[in-house]
Amino acid sequence: PEGYPRELEHRLRLLDGRRVFLRPILPTDAAELQRAVEGADPETLRRRFLGGSPPHTPEEFEHLVRVDYRRRSAVVALAEDGHGVGIARYETLGDTGTAEIAVAVDPEWRHVGLATALLRQLAAGAVANGITRFAAEFFADNLDVTDLLEESDAPFRNLAEDAGVVSVELALPEQLEPE
Repeated sequence: PEGYPRELEHRLRLLDGRRVFLRPILPTDAAELQRAVEGADPETLRRRFLGGSPPHTPEEFEHLVRVDYRRRSAVVALAEDGHGVGIARYETLGDTGTAEIAVAVDPEWRHVGLATALLRQLAAGAVANGITRFAAEFFADNLDVTDLLEESDAPFRNLAEDAGVVSVELALPEQLEPE
């Protein structure tokens, strides 16, 4: 598609030896994304959508995969068999230089560096598009996100905590090369 950032494509060996292919999302990923959401465990959905309703309709999935790769973008991780095992996305918040992010990784693919790699690829694309900060909201009990933030090189600050939901902002470097 127009504007597709091929430089964000990357093959990666994870800490446990498995391999994945990272690439920007494509419109043809709608069915795979729908399969992943419909097959996700309730806790993953609760954490990803902060207790709200995940996408259900073909139109909602179509919206998620049709991005402009500048103001709205996503990077997916595909296992060697072609199935999606993770996704990271951002959407800019007006003209503030800030983009809201979300990351979801299949439970069987956690704690092997995949979320970190997805976030790095996403950040590389964001920085190239003039985005200077990421903002995220997550449940305070989501230790995976807390660990991810603490392991990142990006300085972050807590903006608020309300009803068990933490809001953070991460400063992005002026330049960041994709993996």
